[in-house]
Amino acid sequence: MRISELSRQTEIPVATIKFYLREGLLPEGEHTSPTQAQYGDDHVARLRLIRALLGPAGLSVATARTVLTAIEHPPAHVHDLLGVAADAVSRPGDPGRDHSVVHALLERWGWQLDTKDCSSHAALADALAAIDAAGFALPEGALDLYGRHMHDIAEIEIENLPTDSPAAGVRYVVLGTVLVEPLLLALRRMAQQEISGRRFG
Repeated sequence: MRISELSRQTEIPVATIKFYLREGLLPEGEHTSPTQAQYGDDHVARLRLIRALLGPAGLSVATARTVLTAIEHPPAHVHDLLGVAADAVSRPGDPGRDHSVVHALLERWGWQLDTKDCSSHAALADALAAIDAAGFALPEGALDLYGRHMHDIAEIEIENLPTDSPAAGVRYVVLGTVLVEPLLLALRRMAQQEISGRRFG
């Protein structure tokens, strides 16, 4: 199909598709002349993926490019897929912040603790510091409850991770992270409305 048909099929303007081509998000089509190219079903699927990353997932063009590159060229180890996903949705934490509170939590919960490389702890350390700085007190036991439920969610997600293809694994982990996090937040807010309605009418 020509780019005009690709635009109609995906409901994405031609100008936007050309932008994705320039930015390296969308592979070029098969050139049939110096000014014409043909596109296929792979381009349709790729455009839908790009829209998901830039839209609901809220990624920048640069981060989306990194995610797409990881899908095309997956890391050697399955565990490393999580790093790709985490980097896509996380903003850098304060490098000078003390992580001892996070380390104590992980020890209490029986989670693996690697203090040599605890870069993944920065986001939680920053979140806890912000809560403390605002003078906000979590309900008694709330943090442990959050930890238990997040562990259960992560367990079902990792159990269903495809291992037959590295590319499929990257796609599952990255998209499952960047697209499901907004879903979890939306469900939390809806649950709060439900409970509040029942309690306060």
